[in-house]
Amino acid sequence: MHIPEPSPRLHVCVLGAGIAGLAAAWELVRAGMTVTVVDRATGTGQGTSGANGAQLSYAYVQPLADPSLWLQLPELLLARDSPLTLRLRLDPWQWAWGLRFLAACRASVSRRSTEALLQLAGESRAGFDAFLREERIACDFSATGKLVLYASEESFASARRQMALQRQLGSVQQALTPAQCVQVEPALQHYAPRIAGAIHTPGECAADCHKVCLELERVLRERGVQFLLGEQATALVEGGGRIAYVQTARGMRLQADAFLLALGTDSPALLRPLGLGAAWQVPVQALKGYSFTAPASALPSTAPRVNVTDAARKVVFARLGDRLRVAGMAELTHAQDWAIDPRRIASLQATAQDVFPGGGDYRAAQPWAGLRPATPTGTPVLGRLHGGPANLFASTGHGALGFTLAFGSAQRVAAQIARLGG
Repeated sequence: MHIPEPSPRLHVCVLGAGIAGLAAAWELVRAGMTVTVVDRATGTGQGTSGANGAQLSYAYVQPLADPSLWLQLPELLLARDSPLTLRLRLDPWQWAWGLRFLAACRASVSRRSTEALLQLAGESRAGFDAFLREERIACDFSATGKLVLYASEESFASARRQMALQRQLGSVQQALTPAQCVQVEPALQHYAPRIAGAIHTPGECAADCHKVCLELERVLRERGVQFLLGEQATALVEGGGRIAYVQTARGMRLQADAFLLALGTDSPALLRPLGLGAAWQVPVQALKGYSFTAPASALPSTAPRVNVTDAARKVVFARLGDRLRVAGMAELTHAQDWAIDPRRIASLQATAQDVFPGGGDYRAAQPWAGLRPATPTGTPVLGRLHGGPANLFASTGHGALGFTLAFGSAQRVAAQIARLGG
């Protein structure tokens, strides 16, 4: 994507030091802008970017809002051990988001979202590839492909229909038998009798998102980017139809020509004082996910080399060098619920033991929880908010695809911001 050269030199304040904010900062610097990155955490990538699923799913982007969800609603609302749980509270925002989410569970909306996500994912792959070529960073990157496993003929048939749609949109995928799955990933030999089939996407990748964030910080500091870490933005102060400055918890007033909101699940709270119209343009709800990282087995054909997703249990496996990342679950919650539920980690460990019994030292697992910023349709909020302050932009709402979509999103918002100086 071509980004216009800003003139005069713009100063952009990026709120958020996760993968979305840092990737945007990199694109903004490449376009010749001055950048300041602000985050309440004391280090980069410490929120939802810290230990996510690690998969880069450029070709497999099916949104969570899908017509099949209607039949699952009773289980999602009532079952305590469901991988996707909706725990409703007396929160008008959550109820309104939930109604918009259910309204998006239609075939036509799912198709539009899939098309939009695949386009953005393709741009993001090109952007991340460019970053890797230019900077040669260490992030446990691999390009071994992805297998999505299905436990029933019914779910496998539905997956083949989604595959047919994604093929029409340019994805390279194929349906595999259980025996073919083992040929692609020998570590599935033990589990093959319980697989109805799988969708194989040979071009998918994986990397350690937190390491990418740390490398981005290093590269950006070398290029003159200022980092204000441990500094929480508490208010966007408006004046004359623009954001005049950002107020922080420690009394700083941060001025800039443009402001980019990349705060994930914290984004709506910062927008609400500007009016409900601004907040509702960023309909982000927290979906808590869990992961653990364990030493991978060194024995042949025990730990997976290919990325694997167990579709029924909504658990993903990604190999990161000599480690195995296991992640999953989605709990509708609130923006400050970072607590790690040991029962969820135990469930992930049981799934790992079931699918890859010798895959790693699960007793040495390092547990983690993060909050995915999800929109009702599954598509992120990118660029200027309609009717909002002229110099306020957003890059948030990526859901479970934040790492996958970060660099494409960065290119799009950087192109919009650059036009302020044109």
